[in-house]
Amino acid sequence: MDFGIVLQTDPPASAVVELMRRAEHNGFRYGWTFDSAVLWQEPFVIHSRILEHTRDLTVGPMVTNPGTRTWEVTASTFATLNDMYGNRTVCGIGRGDSAMRVAGRRPHTLAALGRAIDVIRDLAEGRETEIEGQPLRIPWVRNGRLPVWMAAYGPKALALAGQKADGFILQLADPYLTEWMVRAVRAAAADAGRDPVSVTVCVAAPAYVGDDLAHAREQCRWFGGMVGNHVADLVSRYGEHSGMVPEALTAYIKERHGYDYGHHGRAGNPSADFVPDEIVDRFCLLGPPRAHVDRLRALRDLGVDQFAVYAMHDAKEATIDAYGAEVLPALNA
Repeated sequence: MDFGIVLQTDPPASAVVELMRRAEHNGFRYGWTFDSAVLWQEPFVIHSRILEHTRDLTVGPMVTNPGTRTWEVTASTFATLNDMYGNRTVCGIGRGDSAMRVAGRRPHTLAALGRAIDVIRDLAEGRETEIEGQPLRIPWVRNGRLPVWMAAYGPKALALAGQKADGFILQLADPYLTEWMVRAVRAAAADAGRDPVSVTVCVAAPAYVGDDLAHAREQCRWFGGMVGNHVADLVSRYGEHSGMVPEALTAYIKERHGYDYGHHGRAGNPSADFVPDEIVDRFCLLGPPRAHVDRLRALRDLGVDQFAVYAMHDAKEATIDAYGAEVLPALNA
C-alpha cells in the first residue's frame, strides 16, 4: 500500500514544502494539496517547489476541476512540471466544490468532467485532441505521462471514474462504503472493456494518532462537514431512500443547515456541528497506531492501493512521524 499526505496551501508556502519533505523522509510516496485559489495559495506554484525539494515524491492536486483554469492551461502546467522534474505529477480532478462555490459558480457536469479528463491527459502526454472544435496539441511535450485520478461518490460519477480515469479517489475511510464504491468503479471499468484492477484506488481521510479520542474527533469533525457538501448534492439528485446511494453515507446530513466555506477544511469548523461522533470514527482514522494499522489492513483487503492522510489538525508533524515509525512499517512488512 502506498501512502500520501494531503495539505492545504496556507502561507507560508515554505512550511508546506517542509511538511512534504518530512512526509517523504517518513516513507510517503505522494504529496497532495487542496486546489481552491481564493481560500488558499495557488497550488501549482508550490508544487514546483515541492518537486524541487523532494527526490521521488509524486505531487498533485486533491482535487482540481474543469473550470478554474482552461483545460490546455491545466495540461500545460502539468506537462511543464513533468518536463522539469521527470513525470512526477498526478492530476486529481472532480466536479469542483469549494473552488467553484466560493466564486458563486456551480460544480461542473459529469459530461464536462469526462471530456476534461480525456483532453487534459491527451495534451499533457503530447497527443492531439480537440477543444471546442479546434484541433490542439502541445508541440514541446516529449515522453510526458499524466495519470488522471477522479474523485467520486455518486453512482454516475463512480461509473465515469471506472470508464475513464486512471485512478479513483474516495474521500472517506469507512470500509463498508469503500467496498460499495470500489465495486461500482470496477464494474464500470469492466463494462467499458478495461481491466478493473488497472484503476488505482486511493482512499483519502484525516488521520490523527493519539490516545485522546475526544480531542482527535474535534480536530477531524470538519471532514464530515466537507463530505456532507457532496452528500447533500447526491440526496437532492437521487433522494435519501432511492437505493442509488447507501444510506450509510446519506443519513447523517439530516441536521445539516448550510455551509460556510470560510472555515472549509479547518479544525473547529462550526458548519460541521451536525456531524456525530459515529461518522467521525467511520470516516477518519483515529486512535493509537494499532487502530490505524487494523483499519488500513481492512481497506487494503478491499483493494485500496493508497491511503492519503489529510493533515488538517494540530498534530501534523506527530502524525507524519508516527506513520513513518509505526504504521507504514506494519503495513508494508
